[in-house]
Amino acid sequence: MKMTHVARAVAAALIPVALGACSTTGGQVATTGKSLTFAEVGVPVTDAQKRAVQASDLVVVNGLAHKIGYHTILRSGQQAGGGVFGELVDMHGKPLVAADGSHAISDSNDFSSLIQKDGALFMISHFESRPGAMYLTKLGQDAESGELSAQWTRNIDFSAIHGLWVPCAGSVTPWGSHLGSEEYEPDAAKWNSATGKIDPYYNAMGAYTDGDLHRINPYYYGYPVEVAVENAQGATQVMPHYSMGRLAIELAKVMPDQRTVYISDDGTNVGFYMFIADKPGDLSAGTLYAATWLQLDAKHGGNAKLSWVDLGHATDAQIKGVLDQGPPRFGDIFASAAPNKDDGSCPAGYGDINTSAGHECLMIKPGMEKVASRLETRRYAALMGATTEFRKEEGIAFDPATRSLFVSMSEVARGMEDYAKNGKPTDKYDAGGPNDVRLPYNRCGVVYRLPLGSDAAVGSDYVAKSMHGLVAGQMTQAWDKNSPIPAYRGALANNKCAINGIANPDNLTFIDGYATLIIGEDTGPGHQNDAVWAYSLEDGQLSRIETTPYGSETTGVYWYPNINGHAYLMSVIQHPYGESDEDKAPEGSQARRAYTGYIGPFPAMDAK
Repeated sequence: MKMTHVARAVAAALIPVALGACSTTGGQVATTGKSLTFAEVGVPVTDAQKRAVQASDLVVVNGLAHKIGYHTILRSGQQAGGGVFGELVDMHGKPLVAADGSHAISDSNDFSSLIQKDGALFMISHFESRPGAMYLTKLGQDAESGELSAQWTRNIDFSAIHGLWVPCAGSVTPWGSHLGSEEYEPDAAKWNSATGKIDPYYNAMGAYTDGDLHRINPYYYGYPVEVAVENAQGATQVMPHYSMGRLAIELAKVMPDQRTVYISDDGTNVGFYMFIADKPGDLSAGTLYAATWLQLDAKHGGNAKLSWVDLGHATDAQIKGVLDQGPPRFGDIFASAAPNKDDGSCPAGYGDINTSAGHECLMIKPGMEKVASRLETRRYAALMGATTEFRKEEGIAFDPATRSLFVSMSEVARGMEDYAKNGKPTDKYDAGGPNDVRLPYNRCGVVYRLPLGSDAAVGSDYVAKSMHGLVAGQMTQAWDKNSPIPAYRGALANNKCAINGIANPDNLTFIDGYATLIIGEDTGPGHQNDAVWAYSLEDGQLSRIETTPYGSETTGVYWYPNINGHAYLMSVIQHPYGESDEDKAPEGSQARRAYTGYIGPFPAMDAK
């Protein structure tokens, strides 16, 4: 397989400055004889380009050229068949009201799956809000061109599980269901039982429950949530998987054995997890593991062996039973003590850990091990010796040909750095815990490769035993005075990562059979305009295949090789003008509305 750049006579490609490139490392590649070439999109330099959605307009697949482009299925707030895409509702299904009196619309569109059922095609879409939402959309597909269109859309009801919390990325299971997520689980240690409040981020869920926070509990949120479409009419079944643990879940990705699942944990000082289901195709029971990073060197984003800490077995029914009885309080699960003011040590008998909650001294109360493993998964993993030092752990993708997993870290920072001097921590992110990860700061981020193999003790043929940096963004001198790449000026001044490399990698997907990893960005000052990249495992080439408007984030990149003879690369554009350049949004326009759509259509591109 060979992926090369197609020359583009566009001004953005002729900017007379040193643009810089990403840093890549080699690895195993499966050669298939298939070929894939994208027409590359130029760097946005004009105001018009920075406001636009730019995507590759041509792709060459196995020597044949095909016209492609970015196609919007729906934008947030758009109507389809009587439903309003992204309209937020309360526990009764009643639309929430915004400050100006209009119905509340989420512009935080995220992962959108394509699901086939009984000859019908559906899309399930996340809205990364509080309260969150998923929308089911019935799609039409033009038989000749492959273009997709929305026929109707409607909100999926989550009232039976107390609503939905911050659904972020997701995946499609091998058995064809949608596997969603709930990111940034609320910190139950800060829950005020008298008021029901934690902080403004959590308290926003009161809008779902008529303003009564006592109707919900922080332990209700933070799990993988599976949604199955049951028939051609669009009936759905919602299945939260409490047995898989409670975390700041970016996404869960199921391996081909239909039992092994990898789970990424977003935030600061977080872990990396693996779930082994008892039965193929059934995520309702299994054993959870957390990774330990055993560092070999610090080059190219780091290289480490991985070992796995057994966090125990649980079923959804067991943990649901705990929640239904009245969720425990944090103090029912752990005894806590303050670290010593002089040396930061913990009292005898208390575990010394550092997670997203910071440096803590905790002791599990007798008989609460299973509950702790599923309701306080990250803290429990740290107490059991797993590594909780990762930063902004995001997308997961899988290459079946080389049996490789890919995981993105949006930046290498905080707990991933080495703050220790003379064996003692000098920064709050390394206070407590083992200081397993000791890497140079890289605010532009790294995508890692994890070869998978058999492990008889775990009972899976898809266990990661090592992890190394594959492709890394490069900081310019605006962030790193020692960088060989000068700070950009003029139209590129708001880019602090190398223009021809990645900046803050987020969602990933893999084009099986073509050795191509798709990398989406979630960046602010790294790149002024977020990009989606196609990365060739064969030659390390990066091709920019999409850029998004000011202040937006690329989300939900996901590859579908063959839906009725056509392939699609789903790509969602979240909150234009929302994270930066807010002042550039046209006043009174719909420019801030998010896009849910795809790049394509491609011809069918089955791996074999």
